[in-house]
Amino acid sequence: MSTSDRVRAILNGTIQAYRGEPAYRQRPDVFHELERIGARLNEPIRIALAGTLKAGKSTLVNALVGDDIAPTDATEATRIVTWFRHGPTPKVTAIHQGGRRSNVPITHRDGLSFDLHNLNPAEVAHLDVEWPAQELMQATIIDTPGTSSLTRDASERTLRLLVPPDGVPRVDAVVFLLRTLNAADIALLKQIGGLVGGSAGALGIIGVASRADEIGAGRIDAMLSASEVARRFTSEMNQTGICQAVVPVSGLLAMTARTLRQSEFVALQKLAGSDAAELNRALLSVDRFVRPDSPLPVDAATRAHLLDRFGMFGIRISIAVLAAGVADASALANELLERSGLATLRNVIDQQFAQRSDMLKAHTALVSLRRFVETHPVLATPYVIADIDPLLADTHAFEELRLLSQLSSRTTTLKEPDVVLLRRIIGGSGTGPASRLGLDPEVCRANPQEVSRAAFAAAQHWRRRAEHPLNDPFTSRACRAAVRSAEALLAEFAV
Repeated sequence: MSTSDRVRAILNGTIQAYRGEPAYRQRPDVFHELERIGARLNEPIRIALAGTLKAGKSTLVNALVGDDIAPTDATEATRIVTWFRHGPTPKVTAIHQGGRRSNVPITHRDGLSFDLHNLNPAEVAHLDVEWPAQELMQATIIDTPGTSSLTRDASERTLRLLVPPDGVPRVDAVVFLLRTLNAADIALLKQIGGLVGGSAGALGIIGVASRADEIGAGRIDAMLSASEVARRFTSEMNQTGICQAVVPVSGLLAMTARTLRQSEFVALQKLAGSDAAELNRALLSVDRFVRPDSPLPVDAATRAHLLDRFGMFGIRISIAVLAAGVADASALANELLERSGLATLRNVIDQQFAQRSDMLKAHTALVSLRRFVETHPVLATPYVIADIDPLLADTHAFEELRLLSQLSSRTTTLKEPDVVLLRRIIGGSGTGPASRLGLDPEVCRANPQEVSRAAFAAAQHWRRRAEHPLNDPFTSRACRAAVRSAEALLAEFAV
């Protein structure tokens, strides 16, 4: 029986217990809340994007979704927590502080705009955006106001979401955007990180060195500079284990790559084929590039549009890629997407969070259910808690995530081949048995005995390695975690 199945069984038993209590039989609100807790098991993973003002959160939302749906200008909408979830048709709903719901008019011309003129933003708890995007079937994305917003209320909205005062977790994972690593960022990350794997916390935190193309002043090697910055951020934060990884991402380039237009490709082709000396002079600065009297074969208005959509880094890298022989818009989009860092970020999100989503959602449901039965006690409350607590005590998945984070910056007494194997067995390449054991997925499906043998061998290897007399404490801890990961596979595939 999976953890989710066990949670459903506990929840069903709890519902029956409340139905047997005269004080609660006529309380539809109680049963509605229990149903909501159960429904959480069937929802996509919830990922919140957080960071300081102007960190590029809304642009990254658009890049992840593949559509221009999150307002990026400084409107009232950017000061309100906004949930983006999958829906059959575009729809925006304002959820008021008291629970009342009202429709929000929208326009979708050069990006989505919300008409909030008839609403008092202070009375809106959050906005709920339904959008028919494939990506939102896999994850609900939550855009938050900047934590250093000019208005205190906007920052507090983000804190209430990420560090809930009632202890009931609202999100499953946090993507934290960083432009610098200042004291305020570290303090907030520690506050969120202190709850990871606990009663109110997210599963983990991924850092993003955001607007990465600007770190290198838009130079063609800007992403290399951003990678160095990301490594420094990772090293500094992993000493406390508060962040699983830091990935450099250019949200603007990623968004443009996912929505590249043929007319833009044609304009870039013309620029790439123009006189090299004139082009290089124009690319020295923004002012030179948009000069009306430039001899470039693309008019000034189109060049200004390209600058708005690509940024200087995006234009420079596009021209370099086209000069190297890329022949169509689709190939250019793929190159830009790869260089933007978005593919790496999505891969990290998948490996660290999405593949653990069932366990994560079960954890969230258990925490919510435990707090519910404590708040609304019945005769069965002690028995429900006795069923819940052993499942909440099983925090091995969080230990795996902490180790994956710390292995990036802490030294061990392991040789490099063993470090690679360690990362793999604790889920660094994926949480399935094939990924953890380095087996062919077809073999895993067709031959459970082979999985069992490989898991047994892995458990034996890491048990011996955990007892090595020259281990430091961190290495021993990591090896013991590897033993437990292997033993979990052994139990799953025991024949």
